[in-house]
Amino acid sequence: MYLDIHKESEAKMKKTIEIYKEELKSIRAGRANPALLDHISIDYYGTLTPLKQLASVTAPEPRLLVIQPWDIKLIPAIEKAILKSDLGLNPSNDGKVIRLPIPLLTEERRKELVKLVRKSCENAKVSIRNVRRETLETIKKMEKNKELSEDDRKAAENETQKITDKYIDMIDDLTKKKEEELMEL
Repeated sequence: MYLDIHKESEAKMKKTIEIYKEELKSIRAGRANPALLDHISIDYYGTLTPLKQLASVTAPEPRLLVIQPWDIKLIPAIEKAILKSDLGLNPSNDGKVIRLPIPLLTEERRKELVKLVRKSCENAKVSIRNVRRETLETIKKMEKNKELSEDDRKAAENETQKITDKYIDMIDDLTKKKEEELMEL
């Protein structure tokens, strides 16, 4: 009975890992990559719309992103969204495209990005722990409703903790790799 609960909680934890991986992709490591802008949304006629749905983003050079909006009226809104983001990039436009030069990372900027990675890591861990908490509450309700014995509850709680530890370790590994990537010159 509680195996279904573990499958459901593990699916939620996998989703958290996927979201965390996407967040890490958006944190730049010195090279121009269109994925840097994946999390940027633009106010398009009152609706927040992802940038990649409003423009093509290319990397013609290792240190340059070019954003070509399909509607040139969006250029100021796109620039504003990029400046508001935590990327630390300064867009420039010629009226038709936005050029986004990617500067070399200074030691100070690398440390800021590592802090950003750690903050993101902590958010992912909190999400995993919330799934664990929900699972443990469900297990306790099952015991209270006489669907589980006390021994089964303890076994289910132990299994929940093992699953949680596994996903927390995965987050730590991803974080360590990203930090190493950011700190290498």
